[in-house]
Amino acid sequence: MALIVQKYGGTSVGSVERIGAVADRVIRARQAGDDVVVVVSAMSGETNRLIDLAKQIQERPSERELDSLISTGEQVTTALLSMALQKRGQDARSYTGGQVKILTDSAFNKARIRAIDTQGILEDLKAGRVVVVAGFQGVNGNGDITTLGRGGSDTSAVALAAALKADECQIYTDVDGVYTTDPRVEPRARRLDRITFEEMLEMASLGSKILQIRSVEFAGKYNVPLRVLSSFVDGPGTLITLEDEIVEQALISGIAFNRDEAQLTVNGVPDSPGVAYAILGPVAEANIEVDMVLQNIGRDGTTDFTFTVQHVDYEKALAIVRAEAEKLGAREVSGNAKIVKVSLVGVGMRSHAGIAAKMFKVLAEEKINIRMISTSEIKISVVVDDKYLELAVRSLHDAFELDAPIALID
Repeated sequence: MALIVQKYGGTSVGSVERIGAVADRVIRARQAGDDVVVVVSAMSGETNRLIDLAKQIQERPSERELDSLISTGEQVTTALLSMALQKRGQDARSYTGGQVKILTDSAFNKARIRAIDTQGILEDLKAGRVVVVAGFQGVNGNGDITTLGRGGSDTSAVALAAALKADECQIYTDVDGVYTTDPRVEPRARRLDRITFEEMLEMASLGSKILQIRSVEFAGKYNVPLRVLSSFVDGPGTLITLEDEIVEQALISGIAFNRDEAQLTVNGVPDSPGVAYAILGPVAEANIEVDMVLQNIGRDGTTDFTFTVQHVDYEKALAIVRAEAEKLGAREVSGNAKIVKVSLVGVGMRSHAGIAAKMFKVLAEEKINIRMISTSEIKISVVVDDKYLELAVRSLHDAFELDAPIALID
């Protein structure tokens, strides 16, 4: 007998019929002899509907009251799923995050989990019940309802799995696993049987929307085996686990890309200590996150400075940089919002040279100009013009033979 935590996202519980299908899947797991804890999101579109209602009352809703409001979406789903299980003869009990109790800090809308009381859940499991928990939410020390931010149900599920010492945390979604890249861009993309926490974390941070970054961080920290599965198609999905548990390790596991990028360049700034802070400090103070940074070698006492931000922050960042550049006496400020970031990810890079050179050669042969480059131990990212996104992804996918079975490292 295993203890399994299953998480179902909004599309998986988007209607009464789909909630019934989830109940059937949970019962199959129970019939196989497993204890099951289920974490659910709000029905698809419900959270946005509640936020829209709040904004009709207050343009900038109170954060405390907003959390109280949007947490109700998950409560609806837990009750409906428990009813569906009971109708099928399976004893079940629903809980809010506060009832569990999932204790968080007081950062409304983006709270972090501090502790989980598992006693009640364990008693229910011992009594043969399925426990259904509202994801995305918890309670602070004052008893206020808090939410964990977008995608927070993933984090709820992983945290519960860690606290319960579950054998596996299964994330059910609308895709049947993690692919070598987005199949909508490269139809030959292949589902991965396994991937490491480190690789998944990189892919999530680079634009893959399958799992919330915090949930992957949590799973890696507490070594919670994660499996991504489809709610609609049966299959083995993709297991996310430790590197040393993967015997046959691919050289490159996948290609991630991010359309949410914009580039800013300051030409002719004084090549002196503190210039980077003079430019990026005000940007950070405006709560704008900087991604890639490039500074050229100085000449004639000046240098060029380039960095990227999220597309939504582009105009705001550009205005800030222009003001700071004028103070510094820079020659010119320019921007480009029509760029994308394409990244190769794979722990196999650690023990194999020449990956970057091969990547650059492939892009050069397709006459794709590289604007910026960033590397880490298991990742190489390049910034290119957005019109080349699909060509770059498909060319690299083909060159590294990602549609083929795993090739062992030499």
